[in-house]
Amino acid sequence: MEFVLWFVDQMLHFDKQLEIIQKDYGAWTYALLFVIVFCETGLIVTPFLPGDSLLFAAGALAASGVFSLPTLLILFGVAAILGDFVNYTMGYRFGERILAMKKIPFVKMQHIDRTREFFQHYGNKTIVLARFVPIVRTFAPFVAGIGQMSYQKFMAYNLVGGIVWVLSCTFAGYVFGNIPWVKGNFSIVVLGIVFVSVLPMAFEFLAAYRRKKAFSATTESSQS
Repeated sequence: MEFVLWFVDQMLHFDKQLEIIQKDYGAWTYALLFVIVFCETGLIVTPFLPGDSLLFAAGALAASGVFSLPTLLILFGVAAILGDFVNYTMGYRFGERILAMKKIPFVKMQHIDRTREFFQHYGNKTIVLARFVPIVRTFAPFVAGIGQMSYQKFMAYNLVGGIVWVLSCTFAGYVFGNIPWVKGNFSIVVLGIVFVSVLPMAFEFLAAYRRKKAFSATTESSQS
């Protein structure tokens, strides 16, 4: 429990932590950022890593001169696209065997089920839309691989989704991250980013619940 609280605190103040790391390790911080984005998108066991908030915080620090914006955009773009490709490949080649294990460390099977529901509703566009939805972002390429989506289609959506996600989140931090109120209330901004990110998924689940309820009511009335 203490670790969870510590982890949440680190995420809510990621901008300060990232600035400290950059001062201590210099250019090696770029490698750390690359690894975090790659793991968050490429490994189904690390959906808890920061995504949107990391890009936003790094963009804000780039505006302050701590990081190079072009370098960030290139590193984040490569990490996001490569991560999704690795995740897709794992699902394509080993997905069924991995799911047969039933218990996967750090993975809740309902997250995979929800991602499948996302695919049922949005189809291949899920690869792009999921970039902006925490947790679903991590499982979408894996589920696409399990569903045997063609490599050409996946890479097309992967490239578009990765580029749009990196540009929008990083530039948002670059433009708005150093506004005094935003800088002084970064934890609130992070919570706001998470809230906005999960809204599409929340609306979809609510709509699915209503459809299911309406279907059940229709079935019961027809039986009576």
